[in-house]
Amino acid sequence: MTSITLHNTKTRKKEALVPIKPGEVSMYVCGPTVYDRAHIGNARPVIVFDTLFRLLRHVYGADRVSYVRNFTDVDDKINARAAETGQSIREITDGTIALYLEDMDAVGALHPTHMPRATEYIQPMVDMTADLIEKGHAYEAEGHVLFAVESYADYGKFSGRSLDDMIAGSRVEVAPYKRNPMDFVLWKPSDADTPGWASPWGKGRPGWHIECSAMAHELLGESFDIHGGGNDLMFPHHENEIAQSKCAGHDFANIWMHNEMLQVEGKKMSKSLGNFFTVRDLLDKGVPGEVIRFVMLSTHYRKPMDWTERKWKEAEATLRKWRALVDGVEASEVSASVLALLSDDLNTAGLIAEMHRMANTGDAGGLKAAGALIGLLGDDLGDWMGGEAVDLSLYSNALSRAREQAMQTKNFSAVDDLKTALTEAGVEVRMSKEGVELVPTADFDPSKLEGLL
Repeated sequence: MTSITLHNTKTRKKEALVPIKPGEVSMYVCGPTVYDRAHIGNARPVIVFDTLFRLLRHVYGADRVSYVRNFTDVDDKINARAAETGQSIREITDGTIALYLEDMDAVGALHPTHMPRATEYIQPMVDMTADLIEKGHAYEAEGHVLFAVESYADYGKFSGRSLDDMIAGSRVEVAPYKRNPMDFVLWKPSDADTPGWASPWGKGRPGWHIECSAMAHELLGESFDIHGGGNDLMFPHHENEIAQSKCAGHDFANIWMHNEMLQVEGKKMSKSLGNFFTVRDLLDKGVPGEVIRFVMLSTHYRKPMDWTERKWKEAEATLRKWRALVDGVEASEVSASVLALLSDDLNTAGLIAEMHRMANTGDAGGLKAAGALIGLLGDDLGDWMGGEAVDLSLYSNALSRAREQAMQTKNFSAVDDLKTALTEAGVEVRMSKEGVELVPTADFDPSKLEGLL
């Protein structure tokens, strides 16, 4: 069986994936808080871990991989949005979940095995909280239940921070009922206008961190293979997940994976800079979901990714060329070189470089197989090119013949006319001693090629 190695944030090194249960793999990835559309940065972990999901399914079999990605549907941001819009909380969360799945479908993300909503697992959260109190790791104070960080000796080890550093570098909620400023909420009280559930500590709702620990335990058991998310979750969310789960007696995750953050045109994405946009904004602008996916996968997941207009236009041109090449071709077996690249800590950038080589050598079957492995070049991403794929080799051959004839007659008018027509159709013409190469650009319009030959 193919050996998969993954960078483990916990140990700061690459490790071989050795499933806890031989032949089966379990993975949990932190999902969205559902109060608004997913922005482009939210799409990166979805695409990264969807690619890992596809690799695991390829190696172990689709029915041997359990992938959980949750929805946080109880949160103060959701409560605020409900008050702001006059909608019920359920209307907001149901609607946002539907929009989220629609946008993630558009970028080619498979649905995880399980997509639990936090509100469906309140009792397991209450039970875990009660267990932590009983074991001396949590305490009740003024209707709140807080985790006592000093009760867990390894607190801060995962993110590599001392307690003093964590207090200095984070926005700690100051509250008189806390024994330690870093103690975090497991349960908090709800008023008449706030969603709440019955508990031993009164009507209330869970804190954010307890959600994932409880849902992972319910769906994947005492321990599981992989836990993923963006590196902005390392602290405090994942640090707190580990603390409460370990203190509850759960081994929790073996391998932790984190993707780096996304920038836009070299700058941090923010509304104040005017470079903040959602996945839907891009789709509505005419950027195909497959192009978004390609751009994301062109940078290794552990490196910062810079989203630029130039990158997405180049990606669209590449995908147009590749789709024309694989049109009507059956995919071959995934090559050993392709599988080795992806199995080496999801080296998608290296795999895409290998796909360029396949395209240049005319290996259409291998190209289609490699694309399928990482969610590209498939029919499920829609006919965004418009109509059937155009075989540009017919036009490059015609241009080559015209050039050969012009070299003899010294009359290059036919060559110039053909180059002009191709350029106006959105095709970049590259001519050299080695031959003619035609590359469709983002402005490619196949209809302008009609009647050209």
